[in-house]
Amino acid sequence: MSGFYNWYRNVLRHPKYRWLIIAASLIYLLSPLDISPDLVPIIGQFDDVTVMVILASELTQLLVERIIVISKGSEIFSRGIGYTQRVMNVTQEYEL
Repeated sequence: MSGFYNWYRNVLRHPKYRWLIIAASLIYLLSPLDISPDLVPIIGQFDDVTVMVILASELTQLLVERIIVISKGSEIFSRGIGYTQRVMNVTQEYEL
């Protein structure tokens, strides 16, 4: 399970594949075809809940990081060039 989570997280953080993974996750959640059928109690819903929780947590984390970078970007003009360089380093680190 941790291997899938790490792969999913890394691919979701890659800007080139981000929207593809989000769309594929939503299609999987809405599709009647599953890894484990939903007719089986508890086990059938486990894969859907797992994908939903991972997608929600990763999207929340991406949004929080984006908000932090944007809020720091608004301080650029008031703090000077040295601060601007530090903000740009943070932006490059998160590939935003």
